[in-house]
Amino acid sequence: MSELINNQSMRIQTLKEVILHLHRGEAPEAVKERLKGLVAEVDPAEIAAMEQQLMADGMSSDEVRAMCDMHAEVLKEVSAKPCPSMPLPAGHPVHQFKAENAALLEAVAQVRKSAGALADLADRSTPTEARLALLAALQPVMDVEKHYRRKENLVFSVLERHGNTGPSKVMWGKDDEVRELLKATTQALREETLCGEELKILAASVLEPALAALEGMVYKEEHILLPMCQGLFTEEEWAEIWRQSPEYGWCLVAPGDAYRPAEAQVDTGAIRLPDAQTVAFASGTLSFQQLQALFSTLPVDLTLVDAQDRVAFFSEGPDRVFERSRAIIGRHVQNCHPPKSVHIVDRILADFRAGRQSVAEFWIQMGGKFIHIRYFALRDAGGAYLGTLEVTQDLTRLRALEGDRRLLQYEEA
Repeated sequence: MSELINNQSMRIQTLKEVILHLHRGEAPEAVKERLKGLVAEVDPAEIAAMEQQLMADGMSSDEVRAMCDMHAEVLKEVSAKPCPSMPLPAGHPVHQFKAENAALLEAVAQVRKSAGALADLADRSTPTEARLALLAALQPVMDVEKHYRRKENLVFSVLERHGNTGPSKVMWGKDDEVRELLKATTQALREETLCGEELKILAASVLEPALAALEGMVYKEEHILLPMCQGLFTEEEWAEIWRQSPEYGWCLVAPGDAYRPAEAQVDTGAIRLPDAQTVAFASGTLSFQQLQALFSTLPVDLTLVDAQDRVAFFSEGPDRVFERSRAIIGRHVQNCHPPKSVHIVDRILADFRAGRQSVAEFWIQMGGKFIHIRYFALRDAGGAYLGTLEVTQDLTRLRALEGDRRLLQYEEA
């Protein structure tokens, strides 16, 4: 066993050194030759471990993300070791991710077909039909958001329990690159004055990089992420992911029903409340049922992060602004955010913990709604830091109120 562990450690270290040579500018052809013998023995978990070691050595997740496409391409060319595969029933989370990837690749091919028709456009024309056709072809690809959110909020949560934080820092950043490029493309395609020349430039400089990045993520998921998860996750953990997946929806393909975890493996999420017990506050007493109903009825969403920066609680109202799954409980809050916003999270928590600040607030326009987000430092009577409370509210309707309403009037259901 010790020999196996030592060999694995040596492979990870050697792989890291070779990839660093590539990152420092060594010719890819020379690196490929050095990788050929090594990659035949490397498994997906070791590739992820290599990236995690690079970050542990001080390389930022941005730097690792910048180089991961480069080394993924090299690994793709030289890898001779097939990914471990086991037959999975339709509906199993891995089966579903792969089915969605196949559908996404088909959708990407259709987008490229529509983009290929742009070559014959006159530069000064206003090709409304071609523009709208490309926009329509792109719509199925936009469904990738559901795929990414399930991965980021469910799969990454379980991976972190196994001590593997690399994917949530690197892959999430790559997902965001795809999102930004797709969003920029769709926004530009809605411009009615777009001329033929601009449309061709858009397709080459923004759309094609988006499609290539999406295809690259499919490769990373199927050759690194999913095989690694299959080697790490228990049946109970796959059952947990399966149970919570519908909260995020499906990308292009509905899941099959052949996979059904054993009842013992499925945590139904039911809350068992001690009927006879109550919680006494200075201003009154509530039963556990009343407390649960209170949190579910408040017109705001609450999320509590404890003093160790772990998510401890969130309210489960019917119309949450931001999705939350129970998989985030116990997760470091930094890993629940896209990498590009983690520095803001860290600053708020540091300022609250040090007592420099006690409130932070933001407001954003999202999907036609006005969203107000506030953060409050929680402290005990002596001022010791207990954690941070996030309060989120959709203020769209309240901002539109005018005049008075002094008579009783119920809203229609």
